[in-house]
Amino acid sequence: MTDSPATRPPANGPEARARAQDEALDWLVRLQCASAEDTAAFEQWLSAGPLNAQAYVEAEALWNGTPMRQAAMQLNQRQRRSLRGRLRAHYKPLASAAVLLVGLFTFGNLPVRLQADHLTVVGERQRLELVDGTKVLLNTDSAFASDLRDGHEVARLLQGEAYFQVPGGTQAPLDVQAGPVRAQVHDTDFAVRYLDGEAQVRVQRGDVDLQGRSDQRIRLRAGDSISVGPNGFGQRQRPDMRKDLAWVDGRLIFENCPLSQVLAEVRRYYPGWIINRNSHLDTLTVTGNYRLDQPLETLRALAHITSAQLHEFPAVVIIN
Repeated sequence: MTDSPATRPPANGPEARARAQDEALDWLVRLQCASAEDTAAFEQWLSAGPLNAQAYVEAEALWNGTPMRQAAMQLNQRQRRSLRGRLRAHYKPLASAAVLLVGLFTFGNLPVRLQADHLTVVGERQRLELVDGTKVLLNTDSAFASDLRDGHEVARLLQGEAYFQVPGGTQAPLDVQAGPVRAQVHDTDFAVRYLDGEAQVRVQRGDVDLQGRSDQRIRLRAGDSISVGPNGFGQRQRPDMRKDLAWVDGRLIFENCPLSQVLAEVRRYYPGWIINRNSHLDTLTVTGNYRLDQPLETLRALAHITSAQLHEFPAVVIIN
């Protein structure tokens, strides 16, 4: 990949479109670890001509779209069809890079997500019901699997976030696994988030018995929350569940929260790039109640209340 995709006069021929597609791929990779200079160069490249923005949207849409998800599910079912060949049928210029980039963009940790029975892409939520009657709500960018072991249900959150409504009755407890933590639950409502090697458990109703990797054990009650990492349990917390579990009702709620944290959360739901080029905005505190399925409207509202400038491009938002 070159140091910077070149800025060229707008053109509409096949050669220009192919060049824009190649450069869009370069930017998809480069923006994973973008510096301030990278961000400025990317904004300049997007503004150089309509073909650039269109190519970037097409590349981003492929990583977040149905064809790539179907390809991953086929791999999971051990079919021998070539992933490269499948991608070429949908978007030929991206085929040569697909095997390298699919894990970075659409499915995050691809080997983990290939174990999943259910996947959600960025901005998507999905409702499930397990054999024992447990209702599960998968949040954005999540991977989930479940099966029966020794007569009872085992649910595995491989990545992302899930909310469980476990019924009472005489059936065996539900076993939930998420990275470093295992929960056994019965007649309770609770949420688990598993990102970057750390699990967060929040209990809304009932009790949850947790076990860590070193055979540490703790019981959480309604209103409790705890983090579980490679080093074991953190401190028991009593957060505002109305805010922490607002996503279950399709909302994002912030109260006096630094904008840097707000943007980090909104990024989980926006199927594109959110780039803040003004570090002075990071510490500004924000209060608001926003719809989960309208991240762009949330960004516009945040820009208004912080007096920031918002530059909107297809699949990219830059805040100044």
